[in-house]
Amino acid sequence: MKPTTQDLRNIPDFSTVPDNQLQWLIDNSDVQTFKQGEFLFKRGDATTNLSIVLEGRIVIKLERNGNFKLVGEIVKNGITGLLPFSRMSSAAGYGEVTQDAKILFLEKSFFREMVAMHYELTESLVHKMTSRVREFTKNNVQSEKMMALGKLSAGLAHELNNPASAMVSSAKALKKHLSHVPEKFKRVTSLRITGEQVDIINDILFSSIANRSGNTMKLTERAEKEDELEKWLEDHGLDNAFELTETLIDFCVDVPALQKIYDTTGDENFASAVEWIENVLTTEKIVDEISEASDRIAKLVQSVKSYTHMDRAQEKVAADIHSGIESTLVMLKHKLKKKNIEVEQQFAIDLPHPKIFVSEINQVWTNLIDNAVDAMEPSGILQISTNRDKSFVKIDVTDNGKGIPEEDIGSIFDPFFTTKSIGEGTGIGLEVVQRIINQHNGDIKVTSKPGKTTFTVCLPIN
Repeated sequence: MKPTTQDLRNIPDFSTVPDNQLQWLIDNSDVQTFKQGEFLFKRGDATTNLSIVLEGRIVIKLERNGNFKLVGEIVKNGITGLLPFSRMSSAAGYGEVTQDAKILFLEKSFFREMVAMHYELTESLVHKMTSRVREFTKNNVQSEKMMALGKLSAGLAHELNNPASAMVSSAKALKKHLSHVPEKFKRVTSLRITGEQVDIINDILFSSIANRSGNTMKLTERAEKEDELEKWLEDHGLDNAFELTETLIDFCVDVPALQKIYDTTGDENFASAVEWIENVLTTEKIVDEISEASDRIAKLVQSVKSYTHMDRAQEKVAADIHSGIESTLVMLKHKLKKKNIEVEQQFAIDLPHPKIFVSEINQVWTNLIDNAVDAMEPSGILQISTNRDKSFVKIDVTDNGKGIPEEDIGSIFDPFFTTKSIGEGTGIGLEVVQRIINQHNGDIKVTSKPGKTTFTVCLPIN
């Protein structure tokens, strides 16, 4: 049974459409019923009808590698299917009836007459189409941002946890170390040496602190020097030589330096002098560790600010592309380390700064780099290069992964297209990337073969 004009007028989109136009829609349409469990459409079906849900409920699902994901639903008075001026040609997913439904269909062969003769009806449907596109785009962007946020936050949590744990551990070690200082200080005050001798010891001490940054000893070399130093200290009366050698070697204190201290202080004062030097160097070492950890946290926070552009106005600004890529690499460092990916950067010198929405372009780098990492086997190589190409800045992101199948390469920028399993990818990352690049009047292309896939992004300088 077909609906009445009043039934259609209850649909919010048709509230201002004249009765004669609604009647035309009724007269030229067909009504079909669907039982629960049936499909209104399946992926790949040609889209040739305007569909209006008069009763029931249909859920929209996407299928990926045998798994399904619910992405929306259509209930009573919902409009779906093909709309005037829409480029839709086939269904991207499945429309499953979950509550017995009655659907009104209008064949697209009637669209030309509708556009020519029924302005208000056409206007309402075009408005519906633009609203659908706007909502679809909004949801896509939000979904992709949440996916990117999830990936980045997991990596950041790991990267922040390491220096934070190091700071906590070092702070505890420093507290324990300082508790022994009064006892060691007592032994130092009992030293019977001249001011000149103190100056010699201080010169060795501060020279050792300065030398630490130049300590590049390999593991085998270090082990040999520790054994040599421990034996020398034991031969010169230190029972706790094993406890002292690690810190002394860290600061490049070798046998000649200790011999000079021994010659300066004499046998009676040597042990107390060496223990005090080791005590000062240990304090310096722990403070350095805390400082290094806090610097890592500060750099991570700065990378987050640079990546999100959170402290700047949300408008196009002339920005350094290299800074954005490097911030993105910091954000994805955990994932790169996890697969032992080597990153090769070939950045052009004095690359012009194009005007961009910084946080959105950084989202482009996130998607391209993240996809590249996923495509590579462990110990893969990621190459990122930049150069100027006439009035454009060109960025190439290349991985040595398995490549994109020839039959898929024409579809990778399509919404919801992905070769990943449900939960591993949204299928909208590259579609969002393309939209962001288009928004900047730029261009993105891809070339791929096994062992080499390159995404090339061009952004206008002006």
